[in-house]
Amino acid sequence: MIDLISDTVTRPTAGMREAMMAAPLGDDVFGEDPSVNALEKRVAAMFGHEAALYCPSGTMTNQLAIKLHTETLDEVICDHDSHIWQYESAGFAWHSGVKVRPVEGRYGKLEAPQIAEAVNGDFDWLARTRLVVLENTCNRGGGSVYRLPEVDAIREVVDAHGLRLHLDGARLMNALVATGESAEAWGARFDSISLCLSKGLGAPVGSVLSGTREFAKRGRRFRKILGGGMRQAGMLAAACTYALDHHVDRLADDHARAQALAGILRECDRVTDIRPVATNIVIFDVDPGLGGDAARAALMDRGLRASGFGSNTIRLVTHLDFGDDDLGRASEILKSVLS
Repeated sequence: MIDLISDTVTRPTAGMREAMMAAPLGDDVFGEDPSVNALEKRVAAMFGHEAALYCPSGTMTNQLAIKLHTETLDEVICDHDSHIWQYESAGFAWHSGVKVRPVEGRYGKLEAPQIAEAVNGDFDWLARTRLVVLENTCNRGGGSVYRLPEVDAIREVVDAHGLRLHLDGARLMNALVATGESAEAWGARFDSISLCLSKGLGAPVGSVLSGTREFAKRGRRFRKILGGGMRQAGMLAAACTYALDHHVDRLADDHARAQALAGILRECDRVTDIRPVATNIVIFDVDPGLGGDAARAALMDRGLRASGFGSNTIRLVTHLDFGDDDLGRASEILKSVLS
């Protein structure tokens, strides 16, 4: 089976497994796991931030950021297709007691004027706007990428209104490889960043939340409250460190294979639309006469697993375990079902 349902399906490589087995360990709840401490220090330095916090998932790092940046009854601005709005089970309401204002951007990306318009006035009957969350790359936008000038314009709005700016960097390294921009430049523009290491980078578990030293300290307390305090987590952190050492530059291969898949889909008669492909995500629509469920079932029968993104919409995600031989097989399967 060729599994393109997500880039979360990767398995640790042999080298990563060796690094995990060799990792020095301690109790991270007491702050004594050297492998976790080293990872946190590295990610913080990478973004030019003071400190960082290793967590089990990107959902937890996002929820911690919302909790730390807001007070009860505040409002958070994000894109309508963002992960915190679509896929985190309204955790912002449960954990932080805030509301979210989803704004309809383009391919998951917001522009500065949209954010400025969404900021509430200072009235008793309106929630206080407090936080803006961006996602890079934008999953439901087809892996679309923010560029630094776009973020600079948004940062000006955020500063003008006294807000905070958080980045859901679920696939941030994909974006940086695609643009050539630096992690430090991105860190300078955000109050906090969540970096996921279990997607394209291929680690089995974990995201890191970075910001100020006080931000990370408070985050550690709330991480414990949420059940995210892990003990000998260094084996998992070592996998993340290995991923940063060995799996960043190769993300360009995933991007190239995604472009190749898009090229095949453009030749298929039963494909009606393909979102722009910027990184490792390919989202496309099929003829309603075929339907997304039937198309995915037919692909699965032939050995290709894809995810549904709507009644007639399908997503493919390239990753570490999808090589050139798999690309050839996947191309033939796509043509056999969709041509």
